[in-house]
Amino acid sequence: MREGLSDLLETGRRLEPWGLESPSAAPWRSSAAVALTMMGERSQALELAWQEVELARAFGAPRAIGIALRAAGLAEESPKQLEVLGDAVEVLKDSPARLEQARALCDLGATLRRTKRRRDARETLRSAMDLADRCGALALVRRAREELALAGARPRRERIAGPEALTGSELRIVQMAARGMTNREIAQTLFVSLRTVETHLTHAYQKLEIGSRSELAGALDQPAPV
Repeated sequence: MREGLSDLLETGRRLEPWGLESPSAAPWRSSAAVALTMMGERSQALELAWQEVELARAFGAPRAIGIALRAAGLAEESPKQLEVLGDAVEVLKDSPARLEQARALCDLGATLRRTKRRRDARETLRSAMDLADRCGALALVRRAREELALAGARPRRERIAGPEALTGSELRIVQMAARGMTNREIAQTLFVSLRTVETHLTHAYQKLEIGSRSELAGALDQPAPV
């Protein structure tokens, strides 16, 4: 890690004569700050991270601002750490940088867990795991899953939204509903109560982010009944 840090600092020295200050082009300060934090050198990490925050804000790019804020948040001590990581998450929501948002969410969730705010931690970490899975970031998915377990959750799925988030029972019921079966027909076919079918459909609608039965086929990406 020390060798990688030296390379990052050397990158900064070489860019300086050219006046390349935009973190959007070369976010070496935030990368170096994260490495320094991991090595326990928080003072230098904070200096570099907040320098990059100022530069990123001057250029006005949400992705660069969010990355710099995440680096600063990691280097900060509690309770300011929560505040800065939360700011990073908020800024990245307004950018297309989904992977960076997932990283910030995971760091925020881990910090919430360490400060005994387990309920908030679980919600944040589930969002991080879902977004990381959508980005194909398997290492980040594993980290979010491990943090969730430490926060007292037992996640069975990486997704909290979309078809992949449905349980087996929910998926079976929504597929039948998407084919045009009524709730009563589904209940009779599966030998369950009407209330059970209604409950599963309600949960499925929430996970699929839809509001009506007519949207089921599109959410499941299957032909609508004719």
